[in-house]
Amino acid sequence: MKIDSDDFELFGVPRRFEQDAAALDARWRTLLSEAHPDRFVSEGASAQRLAMQWAVRINEAHRRLKDPLRRAAYLCELQGVPINAEDNTAMPGSFLMQQMEWRESLDAASRLAEVEALASEVASHRDCALSELRALIDDRQDPVAAAQQVRALMFVERFARDVDARLEALEQ
Repeated sequence: MKIDSDDFELFGVPRRFEQDAAALDARWRTLLSEAHPDRFVSEGASAQRLAMQWAVRINEAHRRLKDPLRRAAYLCELQGVPINAEDNTAMPGSFLMQQMEWRESLDAASRLAEVEALASEVASHRDCALSELRALIDDRQDPVAAAQQVRALMFVERFARDVDARLEALEQ
């Protein structure tokens, strides 16, 4: 293992959006067991500190690779196309209109069934957008379009959290 390896190299998986979650988890457990600080007790404090750094690095890589949106953003950045979500919030008009309609629907929803229907619609949209993101990265190898899709999905994820919060409030 090299500390400067990218997450995909570290985990020994291809640089692709499509990943096997079970394989990632298995590799994560293996890497953590190899880098666990307790394995280096006899080698002194310095070796244990290094092992702890490795454990942190492995955990960070695992979190990034397990989360489809974070994985996609990372792949774009590895290809020289940073997401820059803080600075680049430009979205197509149709996407912004949909966001406004969803927001209005959430604000107007007073019954649990209405919010559940909206949650289902948002989840379906998210699934389709993730499928398109996979195609943009793995099939078309278009990191510029993929970065735009990641930024759009960040909006969708944020809205989905708002919907979930509303669902929780109505269920109480």
